[in-house]
Amino acid sequence: MEETKMEEGRAQEAMEIEALEEAVEEERLKEEEKQFEEELAQLMKADPSGKKKKKGKREKKPWSRKRKVITGVAVAAVAAGGFLMFGGKKEQAVMVNTAAATKGTIKEELTISGPVSGTDSVDVVSNLHAEVTDIRVKEGDRVEEGQVLAVIDDSDVRKEVEMAQNAYDLAVSTYNEQQILAENGYAKALQDQKAAQKEFERMNVLYQSGSVSQLEWETARDKLWEADRQIRTFNLVDGKAVANESYELQIKNAEFELEKKKEQLKDTQVTSPISGTVVRVNTKVGRFADTIEDDKPMFIIENLDVLEMKVSVSEYSIGKISVGQEAVISADILNGTTVNGKVTAISPTGEEKGGGSTERVIPTTIQIMEDNTRLIAGITARARITLNEAQDAWIVPISSVLETEEGAFVLAVDQGAVKWIPVEKGVESDIQMQVVPVEEGALREEIGIIVSPHEGLTEGLKVVENQTGR
Repeated sequence: MEETKMEEGRAQEAMEIEALEEAVEEERLKEEEKQFEEELAQLMKADPSGKKKKKGKREKKPWSRKRKVITGVAVAAVAAGGFLMFGGKKEQAVMVNTAAATKGTIKEELTISGPVSGTDSVDVVSNLHAEVTDIRVKEGDRVEEGQVLAVIDDSDVRKEVEMAQNAYDLAVSTYNEQQILAENGYAKALQDQKAAQKEFERMNVLYQSGSVSQLEWETARDKLWEADRQIRTFNLVDGKAVANESYELQIKNAEFELEKKKEQLKDTQVTSPISGTVVRVNTKVGRFADTIEDDKPMFIIENLDVLEMKVSVSEYSIGKISVGQEAVISADILNGTTVNGKVTAISPTGEEKGGGSTERVIPTTIQIMEDNTRLIAGITARARITLNEAQDAWIVPISSVLETEEGAFVLAVDQGAVKWIPVEKGVESDIQMQVVPVEEGALREEIGIIVSPHEGLTEGLKVVENQTGR
């Protein structure tokens, strides 16, 4: 038991010693790194004559292998940064990468991608809850307007049509019966009213002569009033009695229901509303017509005689696009060839770009202006639209244009020295820019343009060119 405790103590002590050694080694490495940085800074402070500055003596520690490698890389980086010697004069100069300023044509272009589709597209659906008994087309078939695409079981619908027809016939028959009753009743009411009128006139004469009592006179009067009231109960049109309006409404309702059922019977023949190509068939024989997987339409018909692209243009670029503007269309299916297009529609409203972006995009339509191309609906194509163009222009890399508070400049190398040339910026492509020298003739094709200038490259500074792309 005691020996076990002694072993555990020795193990603990060994661990503490190891940790202490690691801490000491870490401190030593930090000190070496600090010394390395100080000496590297001294290397970077060489004066133009090439002589090192004098330093006070201090004890130097041996360099580790890692430190020697880092120092070698750093010194090589300094050399690559552009400090070179001319002859034996040890005059220092900066190496700069330069490219030629060229004259030519430059275009500012907008490239946008979008799906290719037909100019007219319809989804064919059915609201009938009945089985599909026949499908008469397949994907890729050309169809004409009104052509039957599929047939739906019509047995139930035919029964409903028959019932609706019976209801309509009954409403018409009831109306006719009521019309006859109205005509006959009105004729009888007219006769009764005429007889009551004559009787009242006779009784009125007798009452005036005292031959009848007042009660008999009032009885005759009341019969006349009743006859008049009966006349007023009839519905008259142009002086003729007609059946009550409610019977006409019954006919109209029954007629509407019958027409609806007849339309449903016609809908058991699913037809194409346009001439075009069947691009999707989403139904099968035996399935209910109104129950398609994922709520898809039974058929999708597109007019593929003329194709178009639906694209979304950024709000930052839409101001440079107008209807009628030409476009060049490319796609993988074209195997490197292109077809011509034209902007045919720009939406009057923008919409969210999505993906959490605050940018807005504007739906835009580009029509394919060529026939018989290899483009097909449903693929993605790219449209390139020229927004601006300059010909016979000075063209330089975008990175070579230095913008300062005083304006834009390109830094040229003329006879081994830096020359600042003020310019105005023009048309800009993806990697190049048109520049217009403020001073005519300031740019020449034989001088190099510094690719990545900065304000530390002062006017007249001696440099050495590393010519690229010239």
